[in-house]
Amino acid sequence: MSFRPLHDRVLVRRIEEEEKTAGGIIIPDTAKEKPMEGEILAVGPGVRNEQGALTPLDVKKGDRVLFGKWSGTEVTMSGEELIIMKESDVMGIIENKSKSKKKAA
Repeated sequence: MSFRPLHDRVLVRRIEEEEKTAGGIIIPDTAKEKPMEGEILAVGPGVRNEQGALTPLDVKKGDRVLFGKWSGTEVTMSGEELIIMKESDVMGIIENKSKSKKKAA
C-alpha cells in the first residue's frame, strides 16, 4: 500500500525499545510505556504561507525523531501500527553520532 500524507503531516513507525535493561532485567509488557521514538516513513509536501508559497517540512523520510506520548493518530496499514501526526508534534530529529564525529574532524 502506498500512502502520501497531506500538508504538514508525517507518517511515523514507532521504534520499539529494548526488552532488557542494561543490567539484564527483563521489562514485562505491562510495565512498558509506548515508545516516543520513531522513524519517518512519509512526509507531506508542506504548508502554504500567507503569500501562498509552499514551505517544505524540516523532517524527511528516514529521519529518526522524538515525539510526544499522545501525539498523532494511530492507524493500521498493511497490518502495521503507524502514527499520522503534524510536523509540529515532532520534538526533534535524532542525529547519528558517527555523522557528527565526521563533521568535527
